[in-house]
Amino acid sequence: MNGVTDSTKCLILLSEILMARGSGSTSSSDRRESHALEQLSRVAACLSQNELLELSALANSHHVTMRTFPALRQMMTLEGNSQSAEWVEDAIEKERARIQNALSFLEPICRALEEAGKVVVIKSLDHWPDLGSDLDLYADAEGGEVAATMRRRFKAELAERSWGDRLANKWNFVVPGLPELVEVHVGRLGQTGEQIAVAQSLVARSRPTQLASHAFQVPAPEERLVISTLQRMYRHFYIRLCDIVDNARLVEAGAVDYLYLRSLAQSAGLWDGLATYLVIISDYVKLYRGEGLPLPDLVRSAARFGGEEIVFRRNFLRIPLLPHSAKLYASELTRLLLNGEIRNTLRLSLLPGLATAAAVELKLTGSDKGIW
Repeated sequence: MNGVTDSTKCLILLSEILMARGSGSTSSSDRRESHALEQLSRVAACLSQNELLELSALANSHHVTMRTFPALRQMMTLEGNSQSAEWVEDAIEKERARIQNALSFLEPICRALEEAGKVVVIKSLDHWPDLGSDLDLYADAEGGEVAATMRRRFKAELAERSWGDRLANKWNFVVPGLPELVEVHVGRLGQTGEQIAVAQSLVARSRPTQLASHAFQVPAPEERLVISTLQRMYRHFYIRLCDIVDNARLVEAGAVDYLYLRSLAQSAGLWDGLATYLVIISDYVKLYRGEGLPLPDLVRSAARFGGEEIVFRRNFLRIPLLPHSAKLYASELTRLLLNGEIRNTLRLSLLPGLATAAAVELKLTGSDKGIW
């Protein structure tokens, strides 16, 4: 890893740990994996304090601390670096405490909001045993009822809503004792609230799950992939390590009904973006494992580009805006228009202006929070 920046070195190290599982099972590949693990352990054990801090910040922003730091601690212990191993153990315990505290709030919040309608936890629990930095919910209810319940039951304060929040019909709440924001998407999904059909499918096909003795409703695999695509390919335009391992796990488990996924994504104008997203993930997995994900031809043939277009910049894997993301946006807009969803088309048509205003605000003030 000589000759690379600290952030790139940390990304490679985290990726190597995350991709270690799933290698071949032959004796020769076992030997190669063992040799690679020894090299990785030596690199981990030699990390400076500044590099450890960089690694921790990157792991937190990519939501992979609980999936990488236990292995990192073991490597450091085996290499005799007990001081760094203790530092890593402390980081694990702090993150575990944060997650336990967040879950202790999340379940009663879901139960309370269910009095007004159906509630599904989206995005945040996809990273388990890691957890997102916000607690994201979809509520099939009225925004006023959601806000009233949060104030009455949890003494929550409504965070300032940006233009984008209002378009998306999204509400953020500050709850006493909970460091994370509670973000509730009410009746709509998408950057401008343009996705109604996906929201309806999300509720209809949600399923129960239990994590650390807490019970939640979560999306089916197909809706998980669509929501992740909306967030990564149509909103933020960057991909995190958690997105790669979360969705790779779904694919490798054989949990995805690709025919239903294509039908749902096509009706929403998102199929090209979703297929591209999966191919990017597959290409990244291949970079570390030597082979990609078992994606069907219907996915690969629909992809607009792959991992060759992705660059690591400003601590994330960046998707090029022009022309790639612009073409995906145009496809979504066209499909909504052809569906006869005039209001949703008008909502989505506001996105370029919103993005431009956010960019100007960011340049002038250093923040785009009031807009984006």
